[in-house]
Amino acid sequence: MKKKKIIIDTDCGSDDAMAIMMALNDPRYEILMISTVSGNVEAAQATKNTLTTIEHAESYEPPVYMGARKMLCRDLYFAHETHGMDGMGDIGLAPARLEVQPGNGILKMLETLKASAEGEIDVIALGPLTNIALAIRLDPETMNKIGSLYVMGSAGLGTGNVTPVAEFNIWQDAEAAKIVVDSGLKNIYFIGWDACLGEAMLSPTEIEEIRNSGKKGKFSIDCNKVLMEMNRDRFGDNYLDMADPAAMAAALCPESRKACEKYYCEVDTQCGPGYGNVIVDFYHFSGKEKNVYICSELHADIYKEYIYQTLGVKKE
Repeated sequence: MKKKKIIIDTDCGSDDAMAIMMALNDPRYEILMISTVSGNVEAAQATKNTLTTIEHAESYEPPVYMGARKMLCRDLYFAHETHGMDGMGDIGLAPARLEVQPGNGILKMLETLKASAEGEIDVIALGPLTNIALAIRLDPETMNKIGSLYVMGSAGLGTGNVTPVAEFNIWQDAEAAKIVVDSGLKNIYFIGWDACLGEAMLSPTEIEEIRNSGKKGKFSIDCNKVLMEMNRDRFGDNYLDMADPAAMAAALCPESRKACEKYYCEVDTQCGPGYGNVIVDFYHFSGKEKNVYICSELHADIYKEYIYQTLGVKKE
């Protein structure tokens, strides 16, 4: 079977790590490269976290390149309260063997896409869209060769997780998100934060099943230690709302998508309480051409089965 080729762009924190682990263990896909960006943590730390994840994945080892270390216009606000100071739960994880490749991740992404046939490669963006926006500005023709761009970003059709209306990845660099949304790329999918909530959250029982399943599962849960601690206050127990795994499942396991429709969307970059909001024209008031698919809900059973399958978890 011919494998679908993908590029992953990540600000690798603990939920990114689980998502990357899933992709590395899906035999239907080949990760050609991974680029890193600042977001959850600074890009250099995100790079270390990505290399650490690959070492623990018990799979192949795609090259990792570092991209943008700063946002386009704003200062960085890291997600240490969610993922820990190192982005990986502060449990002492570090790469033992792998090293970052020389070269800039944005330029390497363009180089890889330029050498591909149109539509041959999908891109999955798990962090702020700084790298993607810069690539579009540098070479829009090459970026138009992307088959689909899947983004963990936006509040979907729900509420935000960093402001009442904004989700962290978009809010971190809304100017970059606006460039992407306005770019005219053919197939842009935003998997909203709402897609990983409700029945899609991993329960304490499911967390223990994954953790006790083997090395991949243990790594994927242990690095989310800080997120679980935070969620005890938010949800009353060790639930995990796994935004990046939800986005990865929506990209690589399309049957997991329950609510995914195309709308006209725009990104609020005005200084004020709406900054970072992806405005979804749900009722098509604008009459403008629909430009973004919003995936706001997953089939929880299919999504969780995909996590179990790719992490090698066997149900009792």
